[in-house]
Amino acid sequence: MEELIAKRYIKALKSEFDTQTVQNISSVFDALAASFKDDKFVSIIANPEVKAEDKSAILLEAVKPANSDKVNNLIKLLVENRRINIIPAMAKELKKDIANTTKTYEGLIYSDSDIDTKVIDELGKGLSKKFDSTISFTFVKNDFNGIKVEVEGLGIEINFSKDRIDSQIIDHIIKAI
Repeated sequence: MEELIAKRYIKALKSEFDTQTVQNISSVFDALAASFKDDKFVSIIANPEVKAEDKSAILLEAVKPANSDKVNNLIKLLVENRRINIIPAMAKELKKDIANTTKTYEGLIYSDSDIDTKVIDELGKGLSKKFDSTISFTFVKNDFNGIKVEVEGLGIEINFSKDRIDSQIIDHIIKAI
C-alpha cells in the first residue's frame, strides 16, 4: 500500500523537476530512509506525543542540503497528512523510477566461491547488451552452492546450482541406461 501512495508523490515530483533534479532528490530521500533504520529516530517520528511541527522541523533540517522549497513543501505535506512512514518506500520507488528512466540498473551476484572482477564486469557487459541498458554488479559471498545473478529492476534472476546440475547429470545417465 505504501508503494502505491509513494508512486503518486513521485509522479508529482517528476512532473515538477528534470531527471537530474529528481536524482538529487532521490539521494536526499535515501538519506532520510537510512534514518528510519535508527530505532531512536523512529521512536521520535512515530511517537504520537511529539507535535507535528517538531517532526516537520526534524525532517526539514535533514533535507536542508537539498535547498529546495518544493522538497520542503513535500516534507510538510507528508507530515500534515501523517504519511512520514512512506519516506523509505518513496526512496525505494524513486530509485526504481530513475533506473527505468536512465536504463541503469544494479545487480547482485551470489556465490560461495570467489569470482574474479573481470568475470563480473564481462557478465555486466553481456547482460547490458542483451537488455539494451547499463547493468553493474556487486558480488556477495554467501552459502549458495553455485552462482546466482539478480537484477531486481529488470526482474532477472539466473542461477546455476552445482547440486541441480549434478542431479540432472545423474538423471540423464539413468535415462541413457
